[in-house]
Amino acid sequence: MTSVTIPKPLRVDCGSSRKMACLMRAPFIGLVIAAAAPAAIAGPVTLIPGDLAVTYSVYAGLANPNTGLIGPYTTPNVVAGTTVLPINPPVTAVAGGAYPGIFNNTSVDGNFGVTSPIYFGQITNTGKFDSTTDLTALTGITTSFSSKSELALNLSTNGGALTFVGYNSPVGSLDRSNSNTPNHIDPSNTDTQDPTNRTVVQINPDGSFLVTNTNAYSGNNGRAAILAPNVNGTGQTQYLLTGNAGNGGSPPPVNIVNNTGVQLIARGSNNPETTVVGIRQGTPGNSTGFQYGFSVTQTNPLTNMPYGPADKSGKDNNYRGETIFDNTLYVTKGSGGNGINTVYQVGTPGILPTAAAAASTQINILPGFPTFLANVKTPPAPFAFGFFPFGVWFANANTLYVADEGDGVIAHASKDTVSGLEKWSFNGTQWVLDYTLQAGLGLGVDYSLDNYPATATDGLRNITGVVNADGTVTIYGATSTVSTSGDQGADPNEIVAITDVLADTTLPPGEMFSVLDGPQYGVVYRGIAFDPVPEPGSVTLLGAALLGLGVMRRRLRGYLSSQASSKRQPL
Repeated sequence: MTSVTIPKPLRVDCGSSRKMACLMRAPFIGLVIAAAAPAAIAGPVTLIPGDLAVTYSVYAGLANPNTGLIGPYTTPNVVAGTTVLPINPPVTAVAGGAYPGIFNNTSVDGNFGVTSPIYFGQITNTGKFDSTTDLTALTGITTSFSSKSELALNLSTNGGALTFVGYNSPVGSLDRSNSNTPNHIDPSNTDTQDPTNRTVVQINPDGSFLVTNTNAYSGNNGRAAILAPNVNGTGQTQYLLTGNAGNGGSPPPVNIVNNTGVQLIARGSNNPETTVVGIRQGTPGNSTGFQYGFSVTQTNPLTNMPYGPADKSGKDNNYRGETIFDNTLYVTKGSGGNGINTVYQVGTPGILPTAAAAASTQINILPGFPTFLANVKTPPAPFAFGFFPFGVWFANANTLYVADEGDGVIAHASKDTVSGLEKWSFNGTQWVLDYTLQAGLGLGVDYSLDNYPATATDGLRNITGVVNADGTVTIYGATSTVSTSGDQGADPNEIVAITDVLADTTLPPGEMFSVLDGPQYGVVYRGIAFDPVPEPGSVTLLGAALLGLGVMRRRLRGYLSSQASSKRQPL
């Protein structure tokens, strides 16, 4: 299959021609490795108001195409036929450490993954990388390269900080994403890697960092975190996290079930234990029906009957995306065969959950969003292949954009009518799906890179957006993929953008996604947000920069398709 060569935008890194200017703007530089206690880290990140911020990873041992540098990282030391993988019962690796073949080890190790460095990039209003910072070198925190649900990047509720979740682990370590966490050991977990903290990293307006270790999400991964300063006017400052826990037998231990879903912890806490948010459902120790938060055994207000029979304990609250709008927390579930893949509201409108109220907090499906079970064999229209929400962004109180990742099946990518960017409107009673934006994403169309298996876009993962002065909104996102690789989470993906008329409720003609960056060999893009506001006096500057983003010069995939249509083939 012939690949398509997609032009890359010009990139300028602080380590190259703009080094002096970047250093002059940097507040100060420090270096520290994450330890058991939270650490404040003086960072060299120079935040640029109005720029898009992205978290991404480059496979260890490959050069970062945004800097041209490999960094202090080497190819993971995995030898086919020799390296014993950390799974019970033990197995021997069937592939070596080189990318992308290493992920063929998923055929013998269902927990397989390898940690890689985290980079923080800032994109200018021309679509090129303005700067890139190696966050792993500064903090010691890594990501599992192929774990597609990790590294969501969120602005704090006051717009003053960015947060994401990673692992307190060295680069090149195997199977961390299914490892136990300290103090939450599941003896039946098949992953035998050392217990590993899931760690919140906070990027402050002055470019410094705060690292807070947690014991949340044992046996699985933390996906997102949002900083809420002065929560509900109490003077408390906390992180609200989403993720999944559990990778063992049935019934799961209580300290695994209470370790999943929505968790909270005080910013900078010296105690890594988190608090689960949600009413306890079912009976501790049972194989089914024991949940904290939502349960399918709750009454569906539309039918006055349960949503479904009790299913696997701890798995109804396997959340991925999250956002806070009008002081209300919303989360999404879009993976796994249990529960309901949909959009949820956490607690009472206008009130964020706190440690004191966590045990009494209800988690409910937003009215109008899908209520069918994740394991249903024939989903209702228009969700022929299911509903797989990931990131969400409110344009206003009555307009919600939802990223749908797609189902990950190659044959479905070009046929799914709801994967991509869904627009939902509130009609006063419930939310209604207006339309789905897909043009320009090239769903199911191969964009193979040299030396990588056939790959195509399947939908979107994390998103953010901005309301423009002309009545439009511009939404930015990271794409999801389908491929013939050993692990689709390791596929090179893209950063894309689209502008939509906010008031429209029917699909307008001509709106098309454009590609801001990617795909690039060995690079996976994960989180996306706007840079935090450095100081109150910078609000005017931020507004001007956001206006510039509204007229960003973009590389249209449609143009590329017309220039290379003979080379692009459906997967």
